[in-house]
Amino acid sequence: MRDGKNIREVEALGVDYIGMIFWSGSPRNVTMVPTHAGIIPDRASLSPLTSHHSPLRVGVFVDEMPQSIITRVVNYQLDVVQMHGHESPTVIRNLRATLDPDFRPGIQFWKAVSIASTDDLNACEQYFNCVDAFVFDTRCDSVGGSGRQFDWQLLEAYHGPVPFLLSGGIGPDDAARVKAFHHPQCIGIDLNSRFETAPAVKDVDLLRSFLQQVGA
Repeated sequence: MRDGKNIREVEALGVDYIGMIFWSGSPRNVTMVPTHAGIIPDRASLSPLTSHHSPLRVGVFVDEMPQSIITRVVNYQLDVVQMHGHESPTVIRNLRATLDPDFRPGIQFWKAVSIASTDDLNACEQYFNCVDAFVFDTRCDSVGGSGRQFDWQLLEAYHGPVPFLLSGGIGPDDAARVKAFHHPQCIGIDLNSRFETAPAVKDVDLLRSFLQQVGA
């Protein structure tokens, strides 16, 4: 997301994370100055009577230079760095050592993994000791955002110690399927392109209805 007003509307639904993409190849790429766009989290203004928490900010990067990631983390007050390219465990460890605790104490690192078969889950093992969560997405020719789903039954073969978020083409008609999905390491779902009215603009009514259906 990148529109301040739209972000505030989605925050009011009680979501846990707000995602922002920092990759020039995406139509959702965030390019504006955060203070001008109004997308920096206004955590101090949240009332416990109107919001149970302030959603954490997730920045999505694709094989980005470390200095650029550090700059975005500081400027946009990111709580999570999601690596969606071919970043190595060493790169992630070095970034964490640079950012935590000097620039962003407690920052999390997520690694997106494209899934088409159980063999793809083998790529996770090298990241077990350096990431806080995985994002299991649909394998496609582009870098995510395909709007397509993969076979969630493949995740029955995942027995790793790191939790994950389920991603990849989840839409308004998938509430029953999401409710029926159970995995001990699944900590959430990623709702993106199929809840948009335009790239980076969420349909708040669709999101509200879906969240009510899944009991979130």
